[in-house]
Amino acid sequence: MAVKIKAKRSVITEKSLQFFRNYINNPSPVGFESAGQKLWLHYINEYVDKRFVDPYGTAVGIINPDSNFKIVIEAHADEISWFVNYITPEGLIYLKRNGGVDAQIAPAQRVIIHGKKGPVKAVFGWPAIHTRLANPDQKEPQPKTENLWLDCGVTSKKDVETLGVHIGAVVTYQDGFDELANGFYVGRAFDNRVGGFMIAEVARLLKETKKKLPFSLYVVNAVQEEIGLRGAEMIARRIRPDVAIVTDVTHDTSTPMINKNIEGDVKCGKGPSLSYAPAIHNKLLSLVEKVATDKKIPVQWRALSRSTGTDTDSFAYANDGCPSVLISLPLRYMHTTVEMIHKDDIENTIRLMYETLLTLTPKTNLSYL
Repeated sequence: MAVKIKAKRSVITEKSLQFFRNYINNPSPVGFESAGQKLWLHYINEYVDKRFVDPYGTAVGIINPDSNFKIVIEAHADEISWFVNYITPEGLIYLKRNGGVDAQIAPAQRVIIHGKKGPVKAVFGWPAIHTRLANPDQKEPQPKTENLWLDCGVTSKKDVETLGVHIGAVVTYQDGFDELANGFYVGRAFDNRVGGFMIAEVARLLKETKKKLPFSLYVVNAVQEEIGLRGAEMIARRIRPDVAIVTDVTHDTSTPMINKNIEGDVKCGKGPSLSYAPAIHNKLLSLVEKVATDKKIPVQWRALSRSTGTDTDSFAYANDGCPSVLISLPLRYMHTTVEMIHKDDIENTIRLMYETLLTLTPKTNLSYL
């Protein structure tokens, strides 16, 4: 039975929600995205005509691969993490960042060390408040990479190595997907595996509604965004798309301690966020805005600066230039283990990408002059 895309009807099925849950709970750290990419490729396999993986692990599904005109919808697959950097004689483990992990939220977190013999459970140790404040003249210590350590319950470097932990082993947080009140989801790594989920859902809807596109659609789940947009940079050169629609997360600025004068006014549950920035193509942005208006999809707005900080930049400036647009999902508490997103925003972002693809053709005029 064909799926009808309506504003008041959920486009997310029980099957797709279960995939999303599994996908979020599966680790996919920067440079080690393979396990997550396998899940993603398995899910989209029945919705695409062809697929491939590039040398560094960016996964691509293609719909209607024989057309010369190429449109990309893209998200990134990697999550922030840590590297094992030093093991003390007593078996404590010091780390280096792998992407923009926040040292402030690390103390007392549970983690998984991905060693040569499989996963090893550990915790970020931190002195008890009694000992930290025992001397009233002592300044309260602040968590920093250099004073954070992991404890996996052993007492020597040899025991750590026996578990398969090694220098360079990657470390991810344990927390996973859960549901809160009023349509909120919570978990780690929604930045940006929720994007991977959304582009997969667009592919599913195109298949189930039996839409025939007048172009090749490349559904791209890129690696290594968190360390400089590297996966998008590589795949943009390889595909050479004519148009790129990128989705990532953006800050919900409605919670305390965020300055709206700087970050703008964006709130979870109020729709996907569109942005103005030099890398964002004005005519393509206007087309997306018109689609949102015509289909009664709520959107919010942000102004960005010289860089979007997303894979949009890599596609926009690749090759001879590629008209690119960014559709962002509002998110609270970015780069923590309790990132929060709203189901309505996921639904509306999927719908906006889907309807935009049905509007675009190779003859769409995106010329500035």
